[in-house]
Amino acid sequence: MRPNSSFLLAFSAPALASLQIIPGATWTASDGRHIQAHGAGVIAENGTYYLIGEDKTDGTPFQNVNCYASTDLVRWDYVGALLSRTSSGDLGPDRIVERPKVIYNEATQKYVLWMHIDSRDYGDAKAGVATGDSVCGKYGKRLYHLLKSYSNIPLEYQGSVRPLGFQSRDMGLYKDDDGSAYLLTEDRQNGLRIDKLDSTYTKVESNVYTWSEKIESPAMVKVDGRYYMFGSHLTGWDPNDNVYSTSTSLSSGWSSWREFADDGANTYASQTTFILPYGDGNFMYLGDRWRSDSLFSSTYIWLPLTIGGPTSVSLKNKVNWVPNLLGGGVWTEGITETSYEGEAGQAGGAAKTVSCNDCSGGNAMGYIGGPDSGTLTISGITTQKAGTTTIRIRYANGDSSTRYANVRVNDRPAVKLAFLPSRGGVGSSTLVADLETSDNTIVFEGVDGGWGPDIDRLFVPVE
Repeated sequence: MRPNSSFLLAFSAPALASLQIIPGATWTASDGRHIQAHGAGVIAENGTYYLIGEDKTDGTPFQNVNCYASTDLVRWDYVGALLSRTSSGDLGPDRIVERPKVIYNEATQKYVLWMHIDSRDYGDAKAGVATGDSVCGKYGKRLYHLLKSYSNIPLEYQGSVRPLGFQSRDMGLYKDDDGSAYLLTEDRQNGLRIDKLDSTYTKVESNVYTWSEKIESPAMVKVDGRYYMFGSHLTGWDPNDNVYSTSTSLSSGWSSWREFADDGANTYASQTTFILPYGDGNFMYLGDRWRSDSLFSSTYIWLPLTIGGPTSVSLKNKVNWVPNLLGGGVWTEGITETSYEGEAGQAGGAAKTVSCNDCSGGNAMGYIGGPDSGTLTISGITTQKAGTTTIRIRYANGDSSTRYANVRVNDRPAVKLAFLPSRGGVGSSTLVADLETSDNTIVFEGVDGGWGPDIDRLFVPVE
């Protein structure tokens, strides 16, 4: 299965003004839903990036391993599910499938997907693998649990075993310059492990290194001949100050663990899932901001990561920033914005100003959508540079489920946006829109008779 060509082609039509990443915001994909790719990894192919992660729509039990595609790391096309729940077995009801990661094997011409497989009480602690012929195609329905002693058995389901006989929970994958590949796996009894995979990438061959420290959510990159391993401490769903270790050899010489974000910031309320090299020597930290009581509403903390040497790795929090993948590949700070108050817009139908303690000025425009088809129209929006840009939408959603709105910009076809629960406060959602330099109009409407969010204000880049 390949990305929807019409969606990806639509990306490149207007001039690009400022496509921004908004860490922690509701992130709507092409299917009109918040991206469901938690614990994800990314693989790039022919200028397209594929985001592969967990579907948490219905909570903890396994539902799908989803795949999304993007050419700019901001706008994501939902492609489909690589693996889906089956009637029984390791992909069956009430099972755990987490942290899927994909690498490509040039020798076998197969994409290899590894993931954490477990029981609901996390007692199984296994690693599973599946293979596919295309990066976002349906992977083989057979799931393999691998042990070195099974290396001569054909690739088919092997039952409940652990890599080299050790526990395996949070995991990652790393493919080195020479084509060798490694499973990065958290062994609760012994520590974080680097295990070498065989030439097919589907079997664990040997252990390369084990840290005695208890570190999970591993992710690794190589910069100028030096390896950097990132991970988090073990605090369940709660965030902590994530750390990194570095060495010029996978098998020895690893440094003590160091923090890389501001001390005490709990990695900006996130947990490492992947480190993405992209563009002209850039690195992006991909983290999950977990909401354990409503996992579907967990968001993504993606930030530029500076790797300047073994003692110079730094991650700084940002409200917004520009990865600039299509503009040279050198990230820039977030664009200066102009704000437009929701309650200052034109109400239609039953929409009206409502009180909102955490909103700007204490008010928002509410009753959008619903049985009386409330609408909000904000006119007179300006920017110094026409083109495609990212608009931040501050909103309130007091429900325990996602609200939706159809959003029309300058009479173009409506785009369905998701607005996650804001937990009694104010949240952010993102709208990618094509703007003219002046006289832009944005209209918010309900979807299928449902209630939309209460709109606090819009932040529009000035250029």
